[in-house]
Amino acid sequence: MEIRLLTVADAVVYRKLRLEGLQSNPEAFGSSFEEEKDMPPGLFEKRLEARYSYTLGAFAQGELIGVATLLRESKVKLQHKASVFAVYVSPQKRGLGVGKALMLAVINKAQLLDGIEQINLTVVSSNLSAKRLYASLGFELFGTERKALKITQQYFDEDYMVLFL
Repeated sequence: MEIRLLTVADAVVYRKLRLEGLQSNPEAFGSSFEEEKDMPPGLFEKRLEARYSYTLGAFAQGELIGVATLLRESKVKLQHKASVFAVYVSPQKRGLGVGKALMLAVINKAQLLDGIEQINLTVVSSNLSAKRLYASLGFELFGTERKALKITQQYFDEDYMVLFL
């Protein structure tokens, strides 16, 4: 498995994996498949070249099988923080350590960025495997937002976690 920063050249495979994630695990994302399925490829390219945003990809035999995005805060009072978004591993590749490898790469990237002192993330409260992974890496729960997401008529709570570097 290779983990590396995605570039504009990866936009097509990134879009494909992101849409897969939005369909197979809609509760794990703030966006929806319906909102992103018709977005032009150029928007995915812009995401991958956005300032303060770092999307890492896990590849196996040349295939993108997982992603995680680290977003550094840009405002002066918030620049000591970064947040993790859009962590996703293809269902057939789960349980093989891909998520852990991605998160370790995200943490390493944050440590390389000057001034980052903490990493925040949110995770659906019912996603016990993801919460166990994050806790094993040192993330601590600091709050829960009830009814954070609503998909059709079903609500999902989200837990807020932080890792102090």
